[in-house]
Amino acid sequence: MPEVLFRIDLNKPMDEQETPGHNRWHPDIPATVSVNPGDIFRVECKDWTDGQISNNDDPSDIRDVNLNRVHVLSGPIWVNGVEPGDLLVVDILDIGAIQGAEWGFNGVFDKQNGGSFLTEHYPEALKSVWDFQGIYTTSRHIPGVKFAGIIHPGLIGTAPSHEMLAKWNQREKKLFDSNPDRVPTLANLPTPDSAVLGTLKGAEFDRVAREGARTVPPRENGGNCDIKNLSKGSRIYFPVFVKGGKLSLGDIHFSQGDGEITFCGGIEMAGWVDLHVDVIKGGMSRYNVINNPMFKPGPVEPHYSDYLVFEGISVDEFTGDNHYLDAHIAYRRACLNAIEYLKTLGYTGEQAYMILGTAPVEGRINGIVDVPNACCTVAIPTAIFDKDILPKPNRQ
Repeated sequence: MPEVLFRIDLNKPMDEQETPGHNRWHPDIPATVSVNPGDIFRVECKDWTDGQISNNDDPSDIRDVNLNRVHVLSGPIWVNGVEPGDLLVVDILDIGAIQGAEWGFNGVFDKQNGGSFLTEHYPEALKSVWDFQGIYTTSRHIPGVKFAGIIHPGLIGTAPSHEMLAKWNQREKKLFDSNPDRVPTLANLPTPDSAVLGTLKGAEFDRVAREGARTVPPRENGGNCDIKNLSKGSRIYFPVFVKGGKLSLGDIHFSQGDGEITFCGGIEMAGWVDLHVDVIKGGMSRYNVINNPMFKPGPVEPHYSDYLVFEGISVDEFTGDNHYLDAHIAYRRACLNAIEYLKTLGYTGEQAYMILGTAPVEGRINGIVDVPNACCTVAIPTAIFDKDILPKPNRQ
């Protein structure tokens, strides 16, 4: 086993860990550990809510979750010799559940506390708990479903520079101010409430807490991309904006459907990740990797070959209005069509919604040029069910 550089006690909140992590992006959050290019090491991570969700049948903890506390990340990790303009190369060698915590959860947030992709259809908090048996998982809340997971960090990234942080905060505030009362919100702006900032204290803590960007969206540094195929064997090329790179990660999922549509999405878990790091000096300009990271997926994933696929187009389900090539609406309609079908198999809409959020569902933008409708699809692997789910001919 590689050396554990960042160790987690699941009984303590992140700010009380022996090596505290953080839940904001800011260049002045101090690195807590350092490594050299070529090193292999292990990082342990809490679940993204910092242990707010319990293994029980009561969704009130999902309903009442403190979203200012998320995402708790392990890091920052200083990589010696890495400078702005370089590419930080990160290999995910292995990933798994922390011993004694072989379970995870999926949730749908209440509309008034975060919401979800289908919040107008499912406005109340929901929770399903999933037990892990090796590579497989099942839930007592969704009977008749079993599938292989593809464990991955939903969030991994480098620290922004001061200039980049200012750009993030400016553009996201402009978006937020365009409709500040929208539910779900258009953007999560900086707030000192529940900030966790590593070893910072006093006036420096207060300043960084006011300025630090929330970890909710993906950005130029990587961040909360929630890419289910970023699993063991993957290699990521991160643009570097600050000295040392300051790599952080967390938000581990046992499995996730494309889109992470339940928002408290995938199957959230505490876990560990084995990493190898290297550097490409001057790599950002050499390879034009300037705006966002790029990655090479690993060879490990569930091998499902038979799918039932649902289409959606960019026609609003409430008004009937046609929207011009709107992939967001088209994907929503595909998900709703899948849910309506799964309801005919005996699942509630809520159970079907959580199946789409947790199972290895494949989402696609299939057409984005055929005006006026975008076409998106949601493909559900048929083998995850304990019965045949295909429609049957109705002959007299």
